[in-house]
Amino acid sequence: MRVIAGTYRSRPLAAPRGMDTRPTSDRLRETLFNILAPRIEGSRFLDLYAGTGAVGIEALSRGTAQVWFVEDAAPAVKVIRANLASLKIGGGYTLEVRSAAAALERMSKQGLVADIVFLDPPYEAEAEYARTLEFLGNARGRLLLAEGALVIAEHRSKTSLAEQYGALERTRVVKQGDAALSFFAIPLLSAEDEVKS
Repeated sequence: MRVIAGTYRSRPLAAPRGMDTRPTSDRLRETLFNILAPRIEGSRFLDLYAGTGAVGIEALSRGTAQVWFVEDAAPAVKVIRANLASLKIGGGYTLEVRSAAAALERMSKQGLVADIVFLDPPYEAEAEYARTLEFLGNARGRLLLAEGALVIAEHRSKTSLAEQYGALERTRVVKQGDAALSFFAIPLLSAEDEVKS
């Protein structure tokens, strides 16, 4: 596993032993960041269920202003810290050692806002997808999302996520092997819709 592009290009990344953490493959990460390329520079990036930290580190490597890594599994937190240290990344990130639900509650209370949210729970934890996406689509969760924000969920390609979670609507699905990326956004109101509301 390595950083694909940017400041830390080709640098290796560690992963915890065992099968409890499933890192996003280099190929899928490359696909994700090719899609996100126009949005990355200067963005605020939320990496939920961060695992090895590879996705958030890729975002930092490509010029995000801020990354929040959210992870509560001790072996994964240790690896995120080791990866950040080995790359000598001294700032531009916050490591939230807590569950995704607790981190989202805390961040919304603090008034933090993200331009891009990436979530990659364990594939078998299907309830986590719905819980997290529903929170981000509800009134309180939407406060975390900047205008025009993207929410991306990595999941099994055979697993079908809902088309809508609260105000979040799926806009795109990209499949690659046994993995898929579902992109969600909150539709922007037209001037005509705003007048009606």
